[in-house]
Amino acid sequence: MPKLKTLTTRQYVAVSTVLGLLAATGAVALAGPWDSGQRKAERELAGPRVSVGGAHHPDPARTRAPAPAPSAPGVLAALGNPGNVPAQQTLAAALDPLLTDPALGSVRTAAVIDTATGRLLYGSGADRAMTPASTVKLATTTAALSVLGPGHRIATTVDATPDGKHLTLVGGGDPTLSKDRLRALADDTVRVLRDRGVTSVDLSYDTSLYEGPEIHPIGINNNIAPVVALMTDEGRVDGSDHGPAPRTGDPAGDTARAFAEMLADRGVTADPGSAPARPAAGSVPVARTYSDPLSALVERALTNSDNDLAEALARQTALAAGEPASFEGAGRAVKAQLDKLRLPVSDAQFADGSGLDRNDKVTAALLATVLARAADQAHPKLRPVLTGLPIAGFSGTLADRYTGSASGTGLVRAKTGTLTGVNTLAGTVVATDGRLLSFAFLASDTASPFSAQPALDRLATALATRKLS
Repeated sequence: MPKLKTLTTRQYVAVSTVLGLLAATGAVALAGPWDSGQRKAERELAGPRVSVGGAHHPDPARTRAPAPAPSAPGVLAALGNPGNVPAQQTLAAALDPLLTDPALGSVRTAAVIDTATGRLLYGSGADRAMTPASTVKLATTTAALSVLGPGHRIATTVDATPDGKHLTLVGGGDPTLSKDRLRALADDTVRVLRDRGVTSVDLSYDTSLYEGPEIHPIGINNNIAPVVALMTDEGRVDGSDHGPAPRTGDPAGDTARAFAEMLADRGVTADPGSAPARPAAGSVPVARTYSDPLSALVERALTNSDNDLAEALARQTALAAGEPASFEGAGRAVKAQLDKLRLPVSDAQFADGSGLDRNDKVTAALLATVLARAADQAHPKLRPVLTGLPIAGFSGTLADRYTGSASGTGLVRAKTGTLTGVNTLAGTVVATDGRLLSFAFLASDTASPFSAQPALDRLATALATRKLS
């Protein structure tokens, strides 16, 4: 952890609360599934992963999935705090000078909302559609939680013909499928085959859940694997679990070949086909493995700015909404779901779920309102959007920020966004009077992230540390 300056009383309380939550998480880690909205995504630091429980929506008639993990109450005490509303003139006096920083490029927009009332307290170009970069993940994850719920889990399935001689590994769109879970799936499959006296099978793999191009419009890139319905460890080939990394060009085929080797290690010879194929006629599920609950996936996607996971969640939203699981179908589904939440999406465009596509367009007002809706006590299932936000100076993509000038450390929770010439920040702060504010700051045509990011951080810090009412 970076060395911080001496913390103020408010920072000490905020940091102590974060560390206390992490310690409590470790204490309950062995007790069962992770509660939705109760912890940060990097839960491997506090306890083991789990792969049981939850629900799977595509085929309830054929699936008997475990019950979803229960929801936990919100952890942010500031939700609904009836403190004094900051005066617009005071906010303008605090933010206007910071917003004119040349480091923020030629176009910069801003919105600040009081989450208790939904009132826009400050706006500068708040309704201008801009390229959001990774802050678009706030919209993606909100849409997924709204339509699927925090307990939803993504299944990877093995289908078999009645005689057990033809197997199909069916991708359900879970990019977090790990080697350990794949081995457990092989164990379950082999138990079924042994009961049928089968020691040799034909193995195929099915990726038909997704449609359209597999390669993201940015092309082959270390920031994202081919977007397919079947993969292991996000197609990473270097053992990493977040951030840019070299990726396989055939994540589905690699997963099928690894599964075949696991079956062979357990005494069942399997020859995976060289191309995807749908299950043979009469096939039925014989084994399944489930992802962590959607609440945990959302937190991981936001904390680590996980592009592969964000694209998967966009496609899960499309499937639930009856749209094709493609870039275009997912974009339509996300926008429609946000519209159902009465969010200002008239000028929004969702070209992908991750924010890597510069054709994504959202307003600062939309991002700030998304966060305000997640704080709305009428929408508790959206709470993981708040609990997944990186914490300034401590976690995720904010771990290395706010450490030189520590006044915002532990007080700002925000999603970052970075593309060449684009820098954004959207999140929440608890104002000095205890009121929770949501904010979004978007900048384009920036010369360097090394100057733009500190300028954005100063804006958020002003909200958290200055007396605004």
